[in-house]
Amino acid sequence: MGNFSTIEEARAYFSCDRFATENGMSIDELDASHAVTSMTVGDRHKNAYGGVMGGAIFTLADFAFAALTNDRERVTVAQQVSISYLAAPKGDRLVATARWKKDGRSSCVVNVDVVDGTGRDVAQFVGTGFKLK
Repeated sequence: MGNFSTIEEARAYFSCDRFATENGMSIDELDASHAVTSMTVGDRHKNAYGGVMGGAIFTLADFAFAALTNDRERVTVAQQVSISYLAAPKGDRLVATARWKKDGRSSCVVNVDVVDGTGRDVAQFVGTGFKLK
């Protein structure tokens, strides 16, 4: 699992990521090849129209990116990210899965797919990380 011996250790480390955790996001899976984060959608995640805020979807994807990239080095920061919103989510659950595209010495590229509770694609996030240590 990299620097984290257990998923509980990773959850404890990322409990300090208060914006994500206080908005109900959790780390569900984490190993050397992928990270899965999820959240149950509530009223606090919705916009005036009643849809899920793009920022909530972005934060979930970013949380998966952080969990994966900081598992090995623990100090990786986002250098550039982009997100494409593909469809409005259905249901009350969102899941983000992060996977390595490139894991280099000083930088990395990670693809994160966000799906709703029906398995429907909601967003695609691509992040470039810079490894500080």
